Amino acid sequence: MTRPIFSAILLLTCGLATQAAADTEYLVVSGGPAVRRFEDLRKPGEQHDRWWGNFIRTARVRMQEIHQSVPAGTHITWLVYRDGYVRRAAEEHQPLMQNIESVPKAYPFINLVWFRSTDELIRYINHGPKRGSMKISGFEYFGHSNKYSFMFDYSSDTYATSGAWLHQNDLRKISGSAILNSAYCQSWGCHTAESFSKVWKSATGAKMVGAFGKTDYSDMHLRNWHVGLSSGSRWSR
Repeated sequence: MTRPIFSAILLLTCGLATQAAADTEYLVVSGGPAVRRFEDLRKPGEQHDRWWGNFIRTARVRMQEIHQSVPAGTHITWLVYRDGYVRRAAEEHQPLMQNIESVPKAYPFINLVWFRSTDELIRYINHGPKRGSMKISGFEYFGHSNKYSFMFDYSSDTYATSGAWLHQNDLRKISGSAILNSAYCQSWGCHTAESFSKVWKSATGAKMVGAFGKTDYSDMHLRNWHVGLSSGSRWSR
């Protein structure tokens, strides 16, 4: 084989390998906010979601950071729990759905996918576009949670509880081949590291960064829209 032909084959092989490495999907999930009529029943210092966009703006800023740091060609998909924002929009008489849909129009690298149930979310994780060849290289969650569950509609349909959640027992339904073992995974909700993260690692093979204690979505404009930690809490992997 002549040197020019060998060099051309080598360049082609390297190019295909680079393309394959970048052909992954990074998932960012936003749960829904509580509605004000329920949260107003709480004491002022114990209320959640004074602003409807806690889990929207933080996710959008994070997706901008992801876009700048992942390999070129990585697909970024934003899964948003629809019903929580429908309820809050009706309460506030504001076009919240259109506000959310304006994000991928402003940032075309974001693919918005609405979901309405745990089964829909798991179905997307397992069978998203080209999941056979396009594995998940990252997963991050913004929303309410406790040590056992992501709670997509906490205090939205029912006061101080949730009817739509991803419990750690549901993680067995996730295909073991959908998420790369090297995927970066993080929950920006409360208490995840206390139990959920361990089961996530067992079910998917990927470690998940989570909080021991509570996360803090207050005054985020002072932290460049990054989620903080409450006093005494810490991140753990």
